[in-house]
Amino acid sequence: MRINLPTWLTIFRVALLPVMVVVYYLPFHGHNITAAIVFVLAAITDWFDGYLARRLNLTSAFGAFLDPVADKLMVAVTLFLLVESHRGGWPGIVMAVTAAVIVGREISISALREWMANIGMRATIKVAFIGKLKTVMQMIALVVLIVQHDAEALRLYHVGEVLLVIAGVLTIWSGLHYLRAAWPMLRDAEPLEDSVERDA
Repeated sequence: MRINLPTWLTIFRVALLPVMVVVYYLPFHGHNITAAIVFVLAAITDWFDGYLARRLNLTSAFGAFLDPVADKLMVAVTLFLLVESHRGGWPGIVMAVTAAVIVGREISISALREWMANIGMRATIKVAFIGKLKTVMQMIALVVLIVQHDAEALRLYHVGEVLLVIAGVLTIWSGLHYLRAAWPMLRDAEPLEDSVERDA
């Protein structure tokens, strides 16, 4: 299997995640800013690999599989990192609940898309504007929260937590949008045979 440039960028994005985690915990001045830069670099590759794949027609089955996995890993790893560093008090509770909502939505919608693909109806729940808005707000919130770790003014006003809650609301809204689009099939379709066997 030959790996093309967009897929290499996706692999690079995954490789940046442990780098971000290590930098976030290293005891040097500006470690939070450096970790935020690493996160932003990973987010840029998310946009750039998709752009190259469309522009140069460099699509592949492996790239199509890996790209959404890399996106969800990036969000989940960063959320777990931030939840661990925000333990205690109401900010910690809000962070943990919002992170659980976001990760739970990502898992649920991924499962929904897989099921829709199995019945040949994946196009019914293609990405909508609300989903893109949710992604942008998530990225902004996560960058602010990473910086906020050592930024007294941001911590004082809980800027990152507020932005993440907004992202969480958009996450629920977009999830309901996809669920509504898929609901007629969920309501009327017969259970898939392999699903029945797996659940038995």
